[in-house]
Amino acid sequence: MKAIVKPTNKLEGTINALSSKNYTTRYMLIAALAEGTSTIYYPAHSEDSDAMRRCIRDLGAVVEEDEEKMTIQGFGRNPKHVSELNVGNAGAVLRFLMSIAAFCPELTFINKYPDSLGKRPHDDLIDALQQMGIEIEHREGKLPITIRGGKPRGGKIKVSGNVSSQFLSSLLFMTPLLDEDSEIEVLHDLKSKVIVGQTLEVIAQAGVKIEATDDLMHYKIPGRQKYLPQKYVVQGDYPGSAAILAAAAVTNSDVKVLRLEEKSRQGEKAVVDVLRAMGVNLTHENGVVHVLGNQRLTAGEFDGDHFTDAVLAMVAAAVFAEGTSRFYNVENLRYKECDRITDYVNELRKAGADVEERQSEIIIHGRPQGVPGGVEINAHFDHRVIMALTVVGLRSEQGLVINDAHHVAKSYPNYFDHLLSLGAQIELVKE
Repeated sequence: MKAIVKPTNKLEGTINALSSKNYTTRYMLIAALAEGTSTIYYPAHSEDSDAMRRCIRDLGAVVEEDEEKMTIQGFGRNPKHVSELNVGNAGAVLRFLMSIAAFCPELTFINKYPDSLGKRPHDDLIDALQQMGIEIEHREGKLPITIRGGKPRGGKIKVSGNVSSQFLSSLLFMTPLLDEDSEIEVLHDLKSKVIVGQTLEVIAQAGVKIEATDDLMHYKIPGRQKYLPQKYVVQGDYPGSAAILAAAAVTNSDVKVLRLEEKSRQGEKAVVDVLRAMGVNLTHENGVVHVLGNQRLTAGEFDGDHFTDAVLAMVAAAVFAEGTSRFYNVENLRYKECDRITDYVNELRKAGADVEERQSEIIIHGRPQGVPGGVEINAHFDHRVIMALTVVGLRSEQGLVINDAHHVAKSYPNYFDHLLSLGAQIELVKE
């Protein structure tokens, strides 16, 4: 599908934030690892959550759902023995389930997206699982990956946090179920610590105890624990809402986004402060973010590691700010669905933005007058790129045509519907 994004001067209206993809996938996993039936209220509906739903069903969970909730009867530490799993293009789902697959005799994760997830590295998690006595067959750390397990053992485990926090999260979900106690040491650096905080939060909600140091680099995990069946309520999603808020910020707008908790542990909550620092007129009260955009933004410098999944949307806003903005400490963006630094910067340049890249930085020389647009650009099969480029298209002089825009469904299937309801001029064309 192509998205023909036309210049739009004003957005106006109120929408409900979609439910958090990160929390939904984590709740689904711990519900599957529980012995008994859990209920998840307001689960996200996206390609990623669909992938987790499909995979835990394949592994033996009983999943039922209606409009507002999902019930999951879990399999505990005894997943059904299946020969292969298809996680689609969902990197977090793959990584979380690689550890769970260690309880199976032999399981292969197949490669359905060779140009996206198929290019992403998983060596650090593979190395950690091998320390636990698991035999793994892989292609230089990439899919397809075959895990030969059955009896993973605890003990002292080391895992690098340089590339992704998902490797650590994967181990944290699995190790409490082992017969032995475990200690996990994170090597080098740990990216996206706030997302590890989300993992620890949902694990604790299921009654499992993990002792973590303040810097989140060392963990003690008692073995022989059980996840308890619980009721969970999924909060609104800041990463997806970031693009809506950015679109409101760069246009003349009066937009409210509901269900965004002020006390959320989502790191992307920081976008509210980022936009404020850029001079955007907004309030955040009672779970409602209200943006009154006037097209006047100022540049700033921001540590993007605190809000990884919202960096691209904030860069899109900075394209139209007065002065030079810098988003630093974002190297892990290179290891997502695409290289979210090089690929994104190249598409922004096509649209007429003045941007530079460093290994771990994106630098934007703002153009308050707008950018020319009028070109066809590629989404690189990446939902975050699609959402951010849409923001740029709305403020461009001649609009943008975004190829493969249907991949936005990975996290936010009704993204374009929400923008259209706010008055955005967008035409969706099937290819």
